[in-house]
Amino acid sequence: MNITIEFDDKSIVLDVPPALIVEAADFFDKMDRDMNCGWQMSRWWVPDPDRLQRCQIVADKLLTALHNDNRESALLMCAYILRAMPDTRHIRINTGGEIQGTEFFDE
Repeated sequence: MNITIEFDDKSIVLDVPPALIVEAADFFDKMDRDMNCGWQMSRWWVPDPDRLQRCQIVADKLLTALHNDNRESALLMCAYILRAMPDTRHIRINTGGEIQGTEFFDE
């Protein structure tokens, strides 16, 4: 499943194996448990992130993985997003310091 990721002036396409969404379920559940305790999203503390906010948090981790050339982690982060928002095909990551500005599209 191809997902296009845009950040800064870059556009990257990652092919996420659909099986990864199922295979990494335990890891994703742990990520959710961590976020259940609340999360710092830029300047704001969010005590109980909703589905969109969780995906924005994970997209921030995706950006870190891409900057570090960590393809495995990037694929895992994309798989998490696909599990939560299955129609996502395009992610525009806000790099201006506001996680809440990250957007997800089904096109």
